[in-house]
Amino acid sequence: MSPVAVLGVPFALGADRRGVDMGPSAIRYGGLSTALDTAGVEYTDAGDLALPTLQSQSATTDDGAKYLDAIAEMTDTLADRVATEIADGSVPLVLGGDHSIAMGTMRGAAQTAELGVIWFDAHGDYNTPTTSPSGNVHGMPLAAAHGYGDFAEMPWATAPNVAEENTAIVGARSLDADERAVLRESDISVFTMEDIDRRGIGPVTDEALDIATDGVDDIHVSLDLDWLDPDDAPGVGTPVPGGVTYREAHTAMERVADRDAAESVLRSLDVVEVNPILDQRNTTGERAAELAASAFGKRIL
Repeated sequence: MSPVAVLGVPFALGADRRGVDMGPSAIRYGGLSTALDTAGVEYTDAGDLALPTLQSQSATTDDGAKYLDAIAEMTDTLADRVATEIADGSVPLVLGGDHSIAMGTMRGAAQTAELGVIWFDAHGDYNTPTTSPSGNVHGMPLAAAHGYGDFAEMPWATAPNVAEENTAIVGARSLDADERAVLRESDISVFTMEDIDRRGIGPVTDEALDIATDGVDDIHVSLDLDWLDPDDAPGVGTPVPGGVTYREAHTAMERVADRDAAESVLRSLDVVEVNPILDQRNTTGERAAELAASAFGKRIL
């Protein structure tokens, strides 16, 4: 297993809400180092990136998207750092922050490799500045990675070498009307909560891994804590009832680790949308720490 480089990205401008910028601290405080130690993971914690904050920005909206200039700065900074860590032989574990940070993680990870993507999320994150009901960019990063819609004119937002046919969304249960229409016509594979209920989390995750790894060099895994049911992860900004259980989430991350152990496919992982202001006794921070460790091989026995 390659060593892991932990990078904190205390960024909230994609969600336009205080609290999620404290997510990296909450995940660390939730026992990340202990969980990684228990998993036998060799890792270094590189601290937090210095990024624009809500206090330093005016409430600007550019062509339907809020704080776009600051998000572009964050994306460039994070992409460069992720690419550097990968070049040095590490697997970046990126702690968010809102889900807009995935634009930087994917862009950095895909600079020198064909990259598949698995998106564990309640949402499709396939809005654009034109279609977004809110203008919040944390609902757009997957569309940005593919250069869809408005993002075709924003090369800083796209992830080279990421194809729709190697992208799988797992556990979707809240899609806007425009997202639903686009995703139906795309080559992206979308597994809804109905698929998980009917087939089980293990087979669905295995199929998502098959799709993401087909003909590529490596994969990026993005874990939004609102993928879990709010009873298990209350500290998120956009909770949606009816999500996966904590145990199902562990099973999915364990399947990722199993595939990586067999084929060495995991290039990067981000864990996002932990908001300690909305949490209960840092439950969601603890869940995030444990799930990240499961993705890197932590087991019960």
